[in-house]
Formats: sequence, structure tokens, C-alpha cells
Amino acid sequence: MLAEIRIESLGAISVAVAEFGRGLTVLTGETGTGKTMVVTGLHLLGGARADANRVRSGAERAVVEGRFTTTDLEESVAARVDDILSSSGAERDEDGSVIALRSVSRDGPSRAYLGGRSVPAKSLSSFTTELLTLHGQNDQLRLMRPEEQRAALDRSATIESRLERYRKLRDAWLSARRDLADRHSRARELAQEADRLKFALQEIDAVDPAPSEDDALVADINRLSELDALREAASAARAALAGGTDDDVDALEAISAADSLGRARTALEAADDSVLRGLADQLGEALTVVGDAARELSDYLNELPADASALDTKLARQAELRTLTRKYAADIDGVLAWARESRDRLAHLDISEEALDGLHRRVEELAAQLVEAAADVSKTRSQAAKRLAKAVTAELSGLAMADAEFTISVTPMPASDGDPAALTLPSGTLVHAGGDGVDQVEFGFAAHRGTTVLPLSKSASGGELSRVMLALEVVLAASTAGSTMVFDEVDAGVGGRAAVQIGRRLARLARTHQVIVVTHLPQVAAYADVHLMVDSSGRGGASGVRRLDGDDRVAELARMLAGLGESDSGRAHARELLEAAQCDRIATS
Repeated sequence: MLAEIRIESLGAISVAVAEFGRGLTVLTGETGTGKTMVVTGLHLLGGARADANRVRSGAERAVVEGRFTTTDLEESVAARVDDILSSSGAERDEDGSVIALRSVSRDGPSRAYLGGRSVPAKSLSSFTTELLTLHGQNDQLRLMRPEEQRAALDRSATIESRLERYRKLRDAWLSARRDLADRHSRARELAQEADRLKFALQEIDAVDPAPSEDDALVADINRLSELDALREAASAARAALAGGTDDDVDALEAISAADSLGRARTALEAADDSVLRGLADQLGEALTVVGDAARELSDYLNELPADASALDTKLARQAELRTLTRKYAADIDGVLAWARESRDRLAHLDISEEALDGLHRRVEELAAQLVEAAADVSKTRSQAAKRLAKAVTAELSGLAMADAEFTISVTPMPASDGDPAALTLPSGTLVHAGGDGVDQVEFGFAAHRGTTVLPLSKSASGGELSRVMLALEVVLAASTAGSTMVFDEVDAGVGGRAAVQIGRRLARLARTHQVIVVTHLPQVAAYADVHLMVDSSGRGGASGVRRLDGDDRVAELARMLAGLGESDSGRAHARELLEAAQCDRIATS
């Protein structure tokens, strides 16, 4: 939940600190004092676009800092939050809370910080999205969009695994369709490319190069070019270490290193002295090294060609390899890699009748599987739509709209002409297979019994739309707990008995969620667990936030009722409203 927010130089607010607890918190205040700046600050923490015009006049930057606790989150949400913090290098504070910060410069870019680390605004958004659900006044308008309505319906349905299967099949189906269409439309071009690849692969196969063969050839050619010198050097070294062969008279007469070391070791071993015997052991080790080197030199000499006649063969092979490296890659390893890639490419360039028939069958098989997956998604949505519509209608009845009717229709989305993702259903209907299924979701609404149900965008007034959104959130929130929900004037256009019902519903929602509401209705504010007021009593007319209790809260409710904060009658009315709301909360808890 959101434990605290600190705002500096944002709009009308100079410096303000607000602490939030569990349950329902309301923010009130006169128009223009900056109530919505708290919500604006939360939107900034949510990664919203930074507007330099929001920086308070005379300040260089605006800063919003939020402290979040994550102890009450569901296990899956907590795991995602931990992953986000870990990938960002963010660290928790000593008390386990996480500090998120966003600064907006008047002249430069905005900056985001999470757990003491500088992060992209998108990373900050990923973190706060898991903890905050923000409903500003524009969110009511977004509710009219088809994609927002579909997303709201999906929140109430167990649909994630079904959608994931559908999307995987859709990706495979679209890829196979594109491949098939590409082979048909570019048949001549692909045939020419296939011929070029076949010729190149035949040329490479004829040479049959081995990995790193070009490097090995260079070493062999260098060795053959210096054959006599190499043989003389190796022979002299072997003779010096271990003596020569029977045919090498001079070497036989010479004293080898092995002989000298052997005599020296024998002499030292005969001495009755521990130091000399230790040196004898060291000479023994040296003899082993000399013997090993002599044997390796013998092997080297045995492997040298008897003459340089093999040089011509090596040079000819090098010329063959250079023919390939001039055409296909810088070295033989690169040529072999090019050949592997070309064989893979050639496999996809098969435009024979058999290959096209096989790919066509593949497309049809994937289409059939996709139709089945889409039907599964549609069925799940239709079942969820009935449940959600019934629950929202019942919730609207509790919001002083007893005659209202809320409906959700789930219908196939028709494909347009030339639609690259057109899918044929078993009924023969051509639908658009979008990334979220083949359905179009539409919310319907009728405010009064007997009137025609029309699309929500055409039938709901501002106040009605506010209550529909609140009813949706109350119903959808029933399956989750632990997150923070923020409403900015969700009660706009509402008054009287409906306002009382909204306050009651928000209080009920606050049993399982932290709820923060910016409101102008005293009927809503009276239900709050915590009442914060934004006022402009600071220096230079700057706004701040303070908590109201006792008489101060009664005075603010009186002001909200009729601007009579200082009158006895206004206070009496406010006190009566507050007591009634608190009694109602106890009775319904």
C-alpha cells in the first residue's frame, strides 16, 4: 500500500506531505487548492508523461516521492514486485518499504528513481502498476473505448492461460500464412535464389573444406618452405640433449646433456651429504625433462616430410580454399557457417508443388487449432460477461440506480477487406483474429427500466458513468486484495442519496483495499477512516496537506455541505452526517 507521499513544487503545492493508512482516505479542499495534484503526483510515479508546465512558478523542478509497503500483497503480485526490484537493482529501506521518486525539471528531462537507483520511467511504471490502480476523471472516458471494456471483462474471467495458447497459435498461423503467400508471390525470384544457393553449395561441397583448414595449411606451408633448416635445428638439439644416431659419428663422440647430467647425479648420490643428495634429486628431475624434450624432438623429425615435394600439393589445396574465401567469407570457418545458413534458407525456398501443398496443409491445421482456441476464449468471455453484468447491475441498484440495467455483449469481430488476419469460423463467418481474440466487447446501459439498452458511450451521463465505473471496480476488486485504489472525483455529477451510496461502497471496498478518494461531496468524506484536507494557507498562497480530526473535520464537512464551516447549524448538520456515516459503517461491517 501507499504509506506516504511527499510533493514539492507541483502545481499549487509548494511542499506537502501526506501519510496514508489502511482503509478509506479522502482528500478535500476548496477548488483550486491543488487536490488533484496528489493524484497527478501518483500518475507521475506511475510513469505518466512529465509536463514541465506543472512545475510551480519560481521553482526549478517538481519532485514527487512515494513510500510503498508490500507486506499485504498477494503472493503472485509480491513475486512480480520482487522481480522488478531485483532487475532494477533497487533496494528496500530498513523497514522493508520501497521509495519511488520522480522529478520533473522545468528545462530538462524528467528523472525516475526506484529504491535509491536511477531507472527508466517505464521501470517505475512497472513497479507502481502492481501496487496502484488510478482512476482520474479521464479514466471514465477511457471506459467507453472497446479495448478498455474488453480489458475490464478479462479482469473478471479466468482467461490468461487460454489467451496465451490462442496467441501462440495465432503467431504460428500468421507466420505460416506469410510464408505461403511469399512463396506464391515470389515464385520466380525464389527459384532464382534457390539456383544460386544450390550452385554455391555444390562448389563448397566439391572442395569439402575442414574447419580451420586454411590456418593449418599456412602452418604446413611455412614448415615445408623451411624443411632443411628445421631438420638441421631439430637434429642438433636432439643430439645435444641425448646424443646422435649410429650414423652421426661427430654426435656420438660429443658428450650429450643427458650423459653429463647422469654423471653429475651419480657423483652426488655417492656422497654422504643430505644437501648433495637433494641436488642429485633435482638433477634427476632435470634428466626427466631432458628425456621428454629429446623424445618430442625425435617425433618431430619423424613427422617431417623426407623432401619438399608435398609443398606443391599444399599450395594447390590452399588455392582451392582461397577460391571459397574470396566468394563466401573471410575464412574457412566463415564459409562453413555460410553454407549451414544457406542450407537452412534453401529449405525454406522450396517452391515445388509438394512443398506448397505441405505448407498449405500446415496453414489449415493451424487455422483449425486457432479457431478452437478462439472459441474457448469467446466462451470464457461470454460466461464471464453474464456474471459481471449481473453483478454490476446489482451494484448499481445499491448506488441509487435501482432501475438501471448494465449489459455486456461479446460478439465476433468482422474482418475487413484485405484483412491479413482474417479467420474463417465453422459457420463460415469471416472474423478478425486480433491479438486478444476474435471478440468485440461492448458495454450496454439503460438508466431506467423499459428504456432501450444502448452502448455505454451513448447512454450514460457523467454522473451515471461515474457510478458505472465505481460499480465495476467494486465487483472486480472482490477477487483481489492488498492493492491501492485511487479515485479522482469519481462522484462527479452525483449528489443526494446517490452520494451516500457511493460513500458506503467506497467504505466497503476499503475493507480489502487501501482506497484514496479526491472528493467534493461531504456524504463521501463522512465515511473516511482518514480525512486529509488540501488548503492554501501556506506562504504565498502555497497549498499543503493536513489531517483533520475532531472539530476540524466537522468544520470541513460543514464547509462542504453549504460553505457554513463557522455556523452552528452547519456544524450540527456536519456532525449528524459524520455520526450517521460511522454508524452505517459499523452496522454494515
